[in-house]
Amino acid sequence: MLEYVFYILAAISIVCALMMVVSKNPIHSVLFLIATFFSIAGHFVILNAHFLAIVQIIVYTGAIMVLFLYVIMLLNLNKSTESSKPTLVKIAAVVSAGLLFLVMLASFKESVDLKIVDTADGLGSVKNLGKVLFSEYLLPFEASSVLFLSAMAGSVLLAKKK
Repeated sequence: MLEYVFYILAAISIVCALMMVVSKNPIHSVLFLIATFFSIAGHFVILNAHFLAIVQIIVYTGAIMVLFLYVIMLLNLNKSTESSKPTLVKIAAVVSAGLLFLVMLASFKESVDLKIVDTADGLGSVKNLGKVLFSEYLLPFEASSVLFLSAMAGSVLLAKKK
C-alpha cells in the first residue's frame, strides 16, 4: 500500500514541477511549486521523517513561498513590461540546461548505494540536529539568514516606484 502512495506522490511531484517550469503566469508557477513542496513533505512522511515534513511545510511552503508571492505581486509582472529575449539567450539557456542535465546524470551514475542507518542512537533526532546545526554549522546557518534578509531588501528596492 505504501508503495502506491509513493508512486502517486512521485507523479504529483514530477507533474507539478514540470508545470511550474512550463507555466507562463508567475503566480501559477508559484502555486505549482507549493504543490511540489507539499508532495515532497508527503515523501518525508513515508520515510518516517516527520520533523522534516513539518519543516518542509512550515518553512518552505509557508514562509518562503509567501515571500515569493509577495515579491511577484510587488514587482507587478505583466506582458506589457516584459521584454522579449534574443534567440542567442534562449539557445544559451537550452545548452546550459542540457549540460546541467548531463552533470546530474553523471553524478547519479557514479553514486554509491545508500545504506539505511540504524537510528537507535538518536542520529536523526531533533536534539542532535539542533546540536550539530548550532555548533558545527552556525556560520553557514547565519550566513543564509543574512542572504535571505538581503534578498528581501533587494526585492523591495526593485519594486520601489521611481
